[in-house]
Amino acid sequence: MQTLFSNKRKWIVLSLLILIIMISSYVISSEKPKNYPSYVSHSPSPTGVKAFYTYLDKEVGSVSRWSLPPNLLPKDEANQLVVMLEPSVTPNSDEMNEYIEFMEAGNTILLFQENPRDIFDLAIHFQAVAESDNQLIIGQDGREYESDLHPVVFFQPNEEDEVLLHNQAGLAVALKRQYGNGQLIVANNPNWMLNEHILSADHLPLLITLFNKIDANKIYFNEYIHGEQDTSIFNVYPKWFLLLIIQGSILICLLLWIRGKRFGFSMIPREEMVRFSDERIRALASWHLKSQRYHDSLQIQADYVKLLLQERWGISYNRSWLEIEDSLERKWRNVSKPMIHQFVTELSNLLNEEKISKYDYVLWSKKLEQLRKEVEEG
Repeated sequence: MQTLFSNKRKWIVLSLLILIIMISSYVISSEKPKNYPSYVSHSPSPTGVKAFYTYLDKEVGSVSRWSLPPNLLPKDEANQLVVMLEPSVTPNSDEMNEYIEFMEAGNTILLFQENPRDIFDLAIHFQAVAESDNQLIIGQDGREYESDLHPVVFFQPNEEDEVLLHNQAGLAVALKRQYGNGQLIVANNPNWMLNEHILSADHLPLLITLFNKIDANKIYFNEYIHGEQDTSIFNVYPKWFLLLIIQGSILICLLLWIRGKRFGFSMIPREEMVRFSDERIRALASWHLKSQRYHDSLQIQADYVKLLLQERWGISYNRSWLEIEDSLERKWRNVSKPMIHQFVTELSNLLNEEKISKYDYVLWSKKLEQLRKEVEEG
């Protein structure tokens, strides 16, 4: 009972220590402000775009984040929009081809980048603009917007491109290019969408103007271009393969269960732990007593004492009790020679008999036990 109480106390103390460590870790970690990359849709920092993402999610309802390679974009559907905001990782040629195939399937990519020199073969030129309080941007319908951000990179549209926004100098700020059944819309000012600038000047109306050019059923904010990749097993492998793996695992478990396989810890047979222990000795002694095999029991005790005599006192086990009388007289100093002579003589006579009484058995068991203790104690 005391051991059980002690074990419970140890578990309680351990649980309290773990709880204290968890609370301390939470407090320490919560004190440090979390660092977010720029232009990511889940960032509430001034350089994030969570505000506009949340606005679209409430207005449209079918907005999500995309953190997988472009080859996994659903090309079997149309009217989808992928928003690419200031890529921190420039797509390679294979990825560019995947994006183009996605647009040719009837989808749209909306790219916001200050200097899109190495993406989608866009032609650009640098033009310094005088920094005034606000820059005037004009839409296709002649509507004017104000922006307090002043980019220096503008687009050089070709004959097939459609200019959506331009400044007072006629420099293209946003354009649209056709790709098969889809389109690419690119703007030179990703900072319009940042949390710290979205409510400044006419940045929000400018963004809404561009998004109104697109009829999209689904909108994806591309986080793959910011180095955030979702490589979980549920997204890397196709659903039919995952379903096959799950069903196969369940089937294997059922087969093992039917065949009698056991999971968990194996039980150690009890006889391996208590073999030749006090329980076994007591059971053997009880059997001798109940069967009245006093002679056999006494013989076993006498042999055991002789083994101890050989180990401790160097008296040969193979000699009889009468033959070791002289050796006992030299070693057994607490007993007189006549008593030793009487001991070995009577014990030898008793062991030579076929049966002995219970009285003699108990008497000589005590004598042998006394000799055993003296031999073991030295």
